[in-house]
Amino acid sequence: MAQRPKKPRGPYVCNACGAAQPKWSGQCPDCGAWNSIDEVPAAPLTPGRGGWAGAGQGAAALNPSEVLSLAEVAPEQQTRAPSGIAELDRVLGGGLVPGSVVLIGGDPGIGKSTLLLQAAAAVAERLPVLYVTGEESPQQVSLRAHRLGLAGAAGQGSALRLLAETGVEQILATVAAVRPRVLIVDSIQTLSTDLLTSAPGSVSQVRETAAQLVRFAKLTDTTVFLVGHVTKEGALAGPRVLEHMVDTVLYFEGEPDGTHRLIRAVKNRFGAVNELGVFLMTDKGLREVRNPSAIFLSRHDRPVPGSVVLVTREGTRPMLVEVQALVDQSPLANPRRVAVGLEQNRLAMLLAVLHRHGGIAMFDQDVFVNAVGGVRVTETAADLALVLAVLSSYRDRPLPIELAVFGEIGLSGEIRPVPNGPDRLREAAKHGLRQAIAPKANVPKGGIEGLSIRPVLSLAEAIEAV
Repeated sequence: MAQRPKKPRGPYVCNACGAAQPKWSGQCPDCGAWNSIDEVPAAPLTPGRGGWAGAGQGAAALNPSEVLSLAEVAPEQQTRAPSGIAELDRVLGGGLVPGSVVLIGGDPGIGKSTLLLQAAAAVAERLPVLYVTGEESPQQVSLRAHRLGLAGAAGQGSALRLLAETGVEQILATVAAVRPRVLIVDSIQTLSTDLLTSAPGSVSQVRETAAQLVRFAKLTDTTVFLVGHVTKEGALAGPRVLEHMVDTVLYFEGEPDGTHRLIRAVKNRFGAVNELGVFLMTDKGLREVRNPSAIFLSRHDRPVPGSVVLVTREGTRPMLVEVQALVDQSPLANPRRVAVGLEQNRLAMLLAVLHRHGGIAMFDQDVFVNAVGGVRVTETAADLALVLAVLSSYRDRPLPIELAVFGEIGLSGEIRPVPNGPDRLREAAKHGLRQAIAPKANVPKGGIEGLSIRPVLSLAEAIEAV
């Protein structure tokens, strides 16, 4: 009896980090993820590509193999095209850059497709746009466009074109014929290439399809938007190399039952990172919020214990955020420390500093802190506001309504300055606040008109000030 030929087995690749392994195991030895290693067929050899990954039309006159001096390379001014959505332009660094690849991720139903469809309709008034949908039919996209009342949905001659396709070779062939200036792919996990036999969404498919789209964007100066799925932990699905291949990575955030949506840039080769765009989800789509302080700041009719206004900063924009705290007697042996929108480990550290340098012990108290509005504050400028809110709730003494606070607290109890202090104080004065407690080094010499500022150097001075 003839022996049956063995089935060829491909390499094993981790879905979390993209590392190749010689055999299957329950845990990836590189990143430590469990049950993330899948068998994928070996990719066929492709012809070698010369030059650099971003070698486009503008670099045709340069020999990629030639060693050049930095002074010999003339910088080219990037011309940006507005997307029609000011908050999206802010996060992108000023608008759409030709040849750039933008990856946007977020939870299912958060509004990624709605945002890109609104942006596509606005850009299509000036530039040809191709919207490639791999998850929805053209009828579904058209239905959403009519529901949102987008320009060109019911008109003739619109520059916004739709394509329902998942094969990257077919997409690139259509794009070569249509020649759009902006290409939107929804989503990268649904695409596949004929070079591989693995299922769409696998590590190899995501990596190869993204590589082809990135190379096409650089060669044709086409702006490409890629929609990416996220895992249960909130990270972008697929190999981390996907985030390294693209120029910009955006995260769309928000509570599923809330109305506010935040879009944040965590990587941007053409602008600043940590910029924040704020939107309001309505039945007519996403609406821009030009003044985020108005939604993150809730004015009370009377002073409330445990509430204080923090002047934080997201990218280049200062914002006012209300920080709330609740301190209550704990029935547990280990009191709870819960922080929503703030750093929980930093909360525990600040309570220790408050005990050591302020003489106030909370080892038998449950402490809960919250940043109102669903915003996430990660900068250390929230330290002083957090401590004063906790102290206000603990002593049941409200702070003034018109008080703004910011400052970093060191382990020795000193109040350290934070970046852009004068801008924060001007933002507080613009919104009608009349008092402020800030690090002494952040207070400008001439002061701020209409704002009474109390400069502090230590935690003891800040406690005395309130």
